[in-house]
Amino acid sequence: MKEPLYTTEILRLAASLGDPHSLEREDGQAELRSPTCGSRVTLAVQLDKHRRIERLSMRVHACAFGQASAALVERHSRGRNHAEVSDTLVDLSRWLAGQSDTNAVWPGISTLAPARSKSARHGAILLPFRALLKAMEAAR
Repeated sequence: MKEPLYTTEILRLAASLGDPHSLEREDGQAELRSPTCGSRVTLAVQLDKHRRIERLSMRVHACAFGQASAALVERHSRGRNHAEVSDTLVDLSRWLAGQSDTNAVWPGISTLAPARSKSARHGAILLPFRALLKAMEAAR
């Protein structure tokens, strides 16, 4: 029997995405849309004095893969700097494209493995990471 594209684990992760909330201080913000699927992420970030992620808030309009990816960004971004997020985006792109077998690029990312063979879903998965990077770059 063929494994379903949207597994129970993916749907649970997607449903766990928190609601947008106010930040004590919004250092950077980004709004991105995926041209391939229409997914949209609006993300605000608060950085600490070392420019590491302290808190973030997102509004996500995406398929279950985009929502699940955003939930992973929300859960595991605290304490990361620009270089770490940038490296993750490159590694994740390679993993999705089948150019790398490692799924250790971000905690929990292996949950999204069913999408590796569906390139139309890659944009939605990468979008929260791209939005986070862009928000960090926009930080004052």
